[in-house]
Amino acid sequence: MKHMRRHSRSEKKRILMIAPQPWFQPRGTPFSVLHRIKALSLLGHTIDLCTYPIGQDIDIPNLTIHRTKKPVFVKSIKIGPSKTKVLLDIPLIMLTWKLLRRNRYDFIHSHEEGAFWGAWLAAKYHVPHLYDMHSSLPQQLDNFKFTRLSFPVRLFERLEHYVIRRSSGIITICPELQQYVEKHFPEQKSLLVENVADNAIVFPPNPANKKSLRQNYGLPDKPLILYYGTFEPYQGLDLLIRSAPPVIRQFDGNVHFVLIGGNEQQIADYKAMTAEQDVADFFTFTGFLQPEWIPPFVDMASVLVSPRLKGTNSPLKIYSYLRSGVPVVATRHITHTQLLSDNEAFLAELNPDAFAGSLIDALTDQQRRETIVRQAKKLAEKKYGYQNYLDKTAQVVHQTVEQEL
Repeated sequence: MKHMRRHSRSEKKRILMIAPQPWFQPRGTPFSVLHRIKALSLLGHTIDLCTYPIGQDIDIPNLTIHRTKKPVFVKSIKIGPSKTKVLLDIPLIMLTWKLLRRNRYDFIHSHEEGAFWGAWLAAKYHVPHLYDMHSSLPQQLDNFKFTRLSFPVRLFERLEHYVIRRSSGIITICPELQQYVEKHFPEQKSLLVENVADNAIVFPPNPANKKSLRQNYGLPDKPLILYYGTFEPYQGLDLLIRSAPPVIRQFDGNVHFVLIGGNEQQIADYKAMTAEQDVADFFTFTGFLQPEWIPPFVDMASVLVSPRLKGTNSPLKIYSYLRSGVPVVATRHITHTQLLSDNEAFLAELNPDAFAGSLIDALTDQQRRETIVRQAKKLAEKKYGYQNYLDKTAQVVHQTVEQEL
């Protein structure tokens, strides 16, 4: 049966969303999914979310969460491609199919590898498909060192091409991805929608003050250099740690590094690296924190860092960094330079000496600090405001549905 009818732009849609992640956990793509859902909800749409059995339920109007059953052997899901995700995707496919048989949807909205079956089921049930392209999936296999075999990479390339060609609409989250789609699939409707949403929209900031946080985590009364995010190798935390010794020497030890995120093994590995560099006393690892605890740490920071080394998708934290009023030190890598210039951040080449030099500049050059903070806020207000995010979300929904009529 053909599930089609004509829509006006103002009509509210019922959406089947596929998110093959532990939703919600405070990490990259789940954050992106969270803000996409929040925007769709604010626009008046209704969302049925198909996701994994692991994760925190978030109360958002117009959202119904459908989870697969939790296998007894699965305790956690690591970031990036994994065999565990493959096993969890099988019941997620069946849950998606079940909901499509039971309900009528205006379109399917798929994230990451959920688009592999989302695009196919959309064609089967004659509904539009919206592909939320957070990254290049073949590139993820390399970034996360999932395999050294060429066959899985070629397979993911073919599946990705199939999804793009079969989608009624495509969301890209950074200029590099948008340029890729426009170059190789010029006939497809795609729209760049940067992940600019502030977590405070969903998670009100915790009222904890700076003094109590310093006491709770034993932080010294020194200028803080702050990183928050995942601890995957492509994030460049080894570069950050290796850049620390000259910074510490420059300031006679009057500086401290705070790293938020990571699982137990990752934290242990990076702690060992700080010991090797003889800088362990100048680092604090907090582990994962709930999003509402991040703003107080940002308020305490003298510098925010993003030492990313690989990939093309821009870190979600960059947008909140720009609004923070704190100077940013980032690598001169495409993940950053597609958004930032030397006017909005202290950009450094991808080596420890260069990164250390930029950290020192960010802590000592007061005039440039003030200029960069001012320009960063100006860029955020001009290009990365939340109303712009909502408007683009509304536009891509309209384009997705109308293309099928």
